[in-house]
Amino acid sequence: MKPALAAVRNGVTRGRIELAQSLSSPGDVATNFFFTLLLLTVMLLLRDVSMPGTHASLGSTMLASTIGLNIVLGGLVNLTQVLIVERQDGTLLRAKAIPHGVTGYLTGKVISVCGLTLIRVVLLMVAGVLLFDGVSIGGTAFWATVGWLLPLGLIAMMSFGMVLGSLPADSRGLGLMLLPIMGLTTLSGIFYPVTWFPEWMQWVAQVFPIYWVGLGMRSALLPDAMAAVEIAGSWRQLACAGVLGAWAVAGLAVARVALRRAAQSESGSSVAAGRARAMRRMR
Repeated sequence: MKPALAAVRNGVTRGRIELAQSLSSPGDVATNFFFTLLLLTVMLLLRDVSMPGTHASLGSTMLASTIGLNIVLGGLVNLTQVLIVERQDGTLLRAKAIPHGVTGYLTGKVISVCGLTLIRVVLLMVAGVLLFDGVSIGGTAFWATVGWLLPLGLIAMMSFGMVLGSLPADSRGLGLMLLPIMGLTTLSGIFYPVTWFPEWMQWVAQVFPIYWVGLGMRSALLPDAMAAVEIAGSWRQLACAGVLGAWAVAGLAVARVALRRAAQSESGSSVAAGRARAMRRMR
């Protein structure tokens, strides 16, 4: 077997082990699922609240958008955080010392991050069918939409998660990144329809993939009548696939360069310096 393929196979095994460890650790379970459960509680409180001008439930609309948000946070924020921390503690450096070790390392991270994200998505979908009116799973249209939305959304988010994870020198950089990401999330119609915002904000939201992931998930889960509150009164699935595809291609191209440079810059002295900075902050 070629070394690169062997590294990918080892990475898949590593990812499965990391996923199993995350699901068996109470602390990791709380960390990975607390925010999702909190949002689900908020949506339940809004289940009987109708969106202005429609008979659609605000809770149902938020549910579909929140599933899209989980794809964004899982692929972008979680992977960014893991890369930053493991660059600092020397994990990436140890992987670099093995032939094709970085390939295996990244494969493992993709498997574990995708696994946790998909579990949260499935849990929210099941909760939506059981607890919210107008949410349905199944049928050709649903599976056709989910079939292209999940891969494109995850690839786009994870590729830029790799880019962001390769940039900061230490974990302090993550907090600075979260601020604009949370701002874009609010702007992108996750919690309220983007049509409620001024027109210039709607145009800004449509530049970034967060809006399109949420729109695509709403188109898969909600009745067609609910598209009335969207821009142009349509789900715009073709545009959604096109924008997410463009972000995925661009993200993969940039991630390849950024990760190569990050791996080349890793050394024992850089890891030691990062640990020293962390220890100084703890004093």
